[in-house]
Amino acid sequence: MSLPADQTLISADDHLDIHAMPPDTWSARLPVEWRQRGPRVEETSDGPYWFCDGQRVSPSGRKATGYIAAHDHGFRPGQPKTRLEDMDRDGVYAQVVYGPTCTQLQINDAALHEQVALVYNDWAAEFQREADHRLILLPDLPSYDPLVAARELERCAKLGHRGAIVSSTVGRGKPLFDDAWAPFWDAAQETGIPIHVHLAGGLHSLSMKLGSWEMPAAVAVVPMQLDETLSGLIFSGVLETRPRVKFVMGEAGLGWIPYVIERLDHELHKYGSKIQNHKIQMLPSEIFARQVFTTYEDEKLGVELIPRIGVDNVMWASDYPHGDSTWPHSRKALAESSLAQHGPEILRKVTCENAARIYGFQV
Repeated sequence: MSLPADQTLISADDHLDIHAMPPDTWSARLPVEWRQRGPRVEETSDGPYWFCDGQRVSPSGRKATGYIAAHDHGFRPGQPKTRLEDMDRDGVYAQVVYGPTCTQLQINDAALHEQVALVYNDWAAEFQREADHRLILLPDLPSYDPLVAARELERCAKLGHRGAIVSSTVGRGKPLFDDAWAPFWDAAQETGIPIHVHLAGGLHSLSMKLGSWEMPAAVAVVPMQLDETLSGLIFSGVLETRPRVKFVMGEAGLGWIPYVIERLDHELHKYGSKIQNHKIQMLPSEIFARQVFTTYEDEKLGVELIPRIGVDNVMWASDYPHGDSTWPHSRKALAESSLAQHGPEILRKVTCENAARIYGFQV
């Protein structure tokens, strides 16, 4: 079947990678004392490259060799005009975009990470103002210190951001459900801004080595590493006691979620009477239904399970501009996917209405 011509698509998990960022993003904006350590582009014998804090990070204007090279968009994703042109070509009305600063810059210093994040978040606010009815570019919250993250979340709300990314793997600090993060989640409750995590880290015996069998092995299972964060946020009461918080798992996929939610309910029944510190009063499945959302791309089994997960909790994504994206044939891919078999109402929710509700897109 084909998608209805008037079916609006919102992609809830797309990307802006470091190689597509304007080369002067940080060098023109960082305080002078941070510019030598901060991200900057330098000419090398292999062409222009990004460097940060003494490390060579990525080519500028092109992908690194070894990645899936189906589409190399150059700088197009990093410029609102050309990004919108690519969206129009794909038949996608709006995007929620995850940026590069959490993982790709490999910053190991808390103070530098904070400075780099602040500059990026200012730039991201300007970027999306070029077409705020179609683009949400998520700010990156400095995640070494929960108090710093809370302060930056409040600042981002004032800048007009409609979501934010936080990481429990940056700096290997305390997990997001630790008591130390309470002020951050209080700020999230107050602002009402959706809080996002994206698949990254959690693996302990596999690594993403280009050119190795470990790359597909690691990529295959990395979405499921969000299970601990999800379980911890539910059982700790972080979400239950802050009902305005929306928690979004980016690129987490779908197939593993029904099992985990069923397991959480089961274990609450088994161990609930023995809990002495904090016992949630709602079922984990009820908390998930109220406050947790997940995005997926091109998936078969998981799509069949959407009614089990919750038709209001799932958002489709094209993964533009990555090589395994459905771009520029997203509409065709959706028409041929098993999602269409759920009927037009679920199709509209998963590909448009859920994201429009969570982020305030007017469609």
